[in-house]
Amino acid sequence: MGGISFKDQLLVFLAVSTLALVCSKPLSPWEIHIKNGLSDGQALFVHCKSKDSDLGERTLSTGAEFKWNFKVNIWDTTLFWCYLRKPKGDQVRFEAFWVEKKTRWLRVKCDGNICNWIAEDTGIYLKDNSTNEDERIHYWKFRETK
Repeated sequence: MGGISFKDQLLVFLAVSTLALVCSKPLSPWEIHIKNGLSDGQALFVHCKSKDSDLGERTLSTGAEFKWNFKVNIWDTTLFWCYLRKPKGDQVRFEAFWVEKKTRWLRVKCDGNICNWIAEDTGIYLKDNSTNEDERIHYWKFRETK
């Protein structure tokens, strides 16, 4: 009876470490909302995607929203970005979700794992769920239409 071999100990250690890593992940999903808050009945073109998932193109009428949910991947590399365009050509590309490594800015704004992005005439706003206030994060960039 020689006890447990080093190889077996290493396998047990790796299995327990992997399990601890997986279990330490937040289990609740994230939810992202993109809302058309433009005035005068302007439609909003929206195209959001990640490295692995293209969520498709859509046009939102005023007041309408597009939302999706997901869980952060095991490698903490989940990233979603969106391209928004107004009818007269103003546009913006931005990251709608990213995993924060050093700060907690997005997690604080998206309290409850819900990020509310609103496209308004003056830019793209993110609702701070803890204060219920909208903060402009991005400005529209002009693009000439043909």
